[in-house]
This record gives sequence, structure tokens and C-alpha cells, in this order.
Amino acid sequence: MQAIHVSKINKTFSNGKRALNDVSLSISEGEMVALIGASGSGKSTLIRHIAGLITSDAGLQGGRIDVAGETMQVAGKLSPRVAGLRQHLGVIFQQFNLVPRLTVMTNVLTGRLGRVPRLRGTLMAFTEAEKKMAMRALTRVGIAETVRQRAATLSGGQQQRAAIARCLVQEARLILADEPIASLDPASAKRVMEILSEINRVDGAAVLVSLHQVEYARRYCPRTIAMRDGRVVFDGPSAELTTRFLREIYGDASEELILPDADDFHPHQPAALEELPA
Repeated sequence: MQAIHVSKINKTFSNGKRALNDVSLSISEGEMVALIGASGSGKSTLIRHIAGLITSDAGLQGGRIDVAGETMQVAGKLSPRVAGLRQHLGVIFQQFNLVPRLTVMTNVLTGRLGRVPRLRGTLMAFTEAEKKMAMRALTRVGIAETVRQRAATLSGGQQQRAAIARCLVQEARLILADEPIASLDPASAKRVMEILSEINRVDGAAVLVSLHQVEYARRYCPRTIAMRDGRVVFDGPSAELTTRFLREIYGDASEELILPDADDFHPHQPAALEELPA
């Protein structure tokens, strides 16, 4: 079954700018796919559409998005089933979207809100079994020692790992990561990408990760979708994204995507999560 199916999506903002232009793509269950493009290419807009956070153009121009075999939106209208679909869809943002004053444990447990009775969720009354689940998730991403800290006290890399732990507690079958490493230092960025790769391999969750630098796509994602000016301009093996090819596609804008000291290389299989330092 396809984890994501996007068919002829268009998005025009109120200022008349066309952000998405006839975008179509499919991602199968268990795939890890990079979404790359220079600033303004439409990456974040596309991810927000797939997550059901914004809607496409209305009418015949709106297109269709299916998630896990069910309709998320069609012709510019969200499905009545959108809340149920979001239970299986984890979203990771560049700015982490944690509640700074709450503990790491409570932030991670919010991943259960779509799966518990509304009253219990409103009261943040989580069971011992749910707390143990959150603790296992924090241990898995390597920040169990932060469980009682307020989220505001964590480093950027730790906050992003807490956001990933939230997806684990949510038991998401599909993870959408929108520029998850853009604001992180290289060591933290590598750690976050290793964790996402391990979740994809071990749990079988499909992962679509928006990236600003192609080196991470080539290293961690077997397949890459490249966007430019709201269109898909490449969809294929990440190994084909040579520096020369990227310059042919993006011209001067390729400088945003290629690290200054980057060399073309063949992607390698990342080490297992437990073999990496915390």
C-alpha cells in the first residue's frame, strides 16, 4: 500500500504566487525519501498539504492527497476523516514544536493525545503504561536523562530528538519531517538523521524528510524528490544526485544545496542506533 499518494496538487496564495504547480508523487510504505530544493521551491508547502495542515486550490485545480490508503484532501477540501488519519501521521518541524514550560516526559506523551479519551487527554492524565512507553522512546533516541527537565532547558538537538520520541509514542506509520536539521549543528544533524533512518529500517515507518543540503539526502535516503519553483524536477535514486547534475537542475541556486567541501560519493548504510554515541 502507498503511504502517500499526491495527484496534481496546485496551491496559489492570496498574493497570486503559485507555490505548487501540478505536483504528483507516490511514496510506498517503508520508504525513506528525501525532499530537496532551494528556498521557495515548495518543499514545506507540500509537506503541510500532506499533513492536512493547509488545503490546495479549490475545485478541479485542487488535486488529491491520500495517506495510508485514505483520502486526506481532495479539490481543496479536507476529508471528514482527517483527525483519524493524523493519528498515524507524525510531523516533525524545524522549530521542534515542544511546549517549553512542560517537562520532556509530558511533551513526549502528547503524542498519545489522538489515541486516548478526550477528557483524559485534556487533563493530561496518562497511564503508567503510557509513561513507560514514553520512557522507552526517550531511551531509544538517547535522551532518557532529560525526562524531568523542562523542554526549554534542552539543546536544539535534544529538543528535536524529543520531537522524534513523540512520534514514536504516537506509533506513527508515516513521519513527515520538515527541515528537521536546518537549525542544528553538524553533529546533532547527523544524530537526528541516524535516528530517523533507524526508525525507518527497524519500525518500517515511511519517512519523507525535507532537507536543505543534498549530502544528507545522498547519505541517508535511497530515493530523492527534487523540487524547483513548485514543481517536481527529479524523482529517482539519490546516488544520481551528483554535484554536476544538481548544477544542471538548479543553476546558481545549487549553491544552497551543496556543501562547499562536498565530493560525490556512494551512500552507505548508517550504523545501527545502539552503536552510536549519545
